[in-house]
This record gives sequence, structure tokens and C-alpha cells, in this order.
Amino acid sequence: MLTPPSDIHPEKGVVTQLRAYLAQSDLAEDGRLPPERELASALGVSRAELRKALDVLEAEGQLWRHVGKGTFMGSRPLDTFADIAALARRSNPAEVMRARIAMEPEITRAAAFTATPADISEMRLCLARSRQAETWRQYEGWDTRLHRTIAEATQNSLLLGLFDTLNAVRRAVTWGRLRSVPVRPLPSHHSFAEHEAIVDAIEHRDMAGAASAMRAHLMTVERKLMEKQMRAAGEG
Repeated sequence: MLTPPSDIHPEKGVVTQLRAYLAQSDLAEDGRLPPERELASALGVSRAELRKALDVLEAEGQLWRHVGKGTFMGSRPLDTFADIAALARRSNPAEVMRARIAMEPEITRAAAFTATPADISEMRLCLARSRQAETWRQYEGWDTRLHRTIAEATQNSLLLGLFDTLNAVRRAVTWGRLRSVPVRPLPSHHSFAEHEAIVDAIEHRDMAGAASAMRAHLMTVERKLMEKQMRAAGEG
């Protein structure tokens, strides 16, 4: 049976009561709030009044609701395609690159510590196939596979989930017409040597070197992206 905190006073308003109650209550491990009927009884308010207070806290991002499962403290997890699409609409290529530069070097650092021989073999396969790509689309497919293999090599499901979320946003963001000629990467394409340096560092358990190599690679990608966007703007 829930007992309302002793310092809650009805005159402070239902929203204030609810804030105080949640601040002092021991919720379930997943942050789930008690059922509405139980919570309304504990606060001494009607369910209609409680729902209005819950609406306020939800609008503030203090909690979120899942139909059929309940109400939870915190921000809504990014677990639907609609969430990804909404993020992509608010984002842009430059923002995506800044997020990658903040995240992926640390993922690569972790991969250098935990990568298995099988992970390294998969990375080497990605390097070889990217050099053999006949089109940019093929190259980008192997490039994406390499970066995800590095994330998988961390053996950390949370890091992999964060990587997949960022990658899904990256793929959904509108990048514009950034590729024209040639139809495939030239043998001198910067990413080939940069990817080799990343994988070499991971294979040698050089955590600092792996993170540095990934950061340098992504910063080169960012710079070339900005140059292409500036040229496109000038031509427009």
C-alpha cells in the first residue's frame, strides 16, 4: 500500500504533489510508476487531476508513457523508426559528423581492448572488399560494415545500440548530391589508408592509437564533406 510523503500539502497543487512524491518514492528498477488508480489514491486526488499532472511532467520530458505498459520516469527511449525519422528531420550532415567524432573514437578505443581474431578478420575483409568496390554504393556498404564491425568488437551491447541509433540517423539525414565523378573511389582515396591505420591499431591493442586514428579519419571525412557543400553552394 502506497503512503503519500508527509510533507505534501494539497494546496501546493497536484503537479507539485506529484513531483514531491516521485522524488521520494522508490520506483521499480525500470522506472515504472504505480498504476494510476493506486497513485491517485496515494496523492489523494482524482484520476482526472492526476492525468493532467502527468501530462505536465511528460511535456517537460520528466516521464513518458507506453500504451499498455504504463508510465515511466525519464526520457522516452529511441526504439522506433518514427523516433529516428524525427531526429533526422531535426539534424543535418554537419551535426551527424560532430556526433560521430564525439562517439566513434571511444568505441574504437574499446574495440582495441576486446576485439577477437574473428573481429579482426572481418575488419580485414571489409578493407579488401571496399578497395574492390565498383561503385560508390558498394564502397559505402563495406565502409558501413567496417564501422559496425568495430562497434561489435567492443562486446558492449549498449555501445552497439548507440552506434546503431546514430548510424540510422546518418542514413536518414538528407546529404544532398555529394558524389558525382568518378563512379567509384580512386585507389588514392583517403579512407583506404585511414581505415588500414584504424584496424592495425585495433589489432595491436593500441587503444590510444586506435581512437586517434578513428578521430583523424572522421575529421578528414568532415572536412571533405564541408568542402563539397561549400562548392555546391557556390555553384548554386
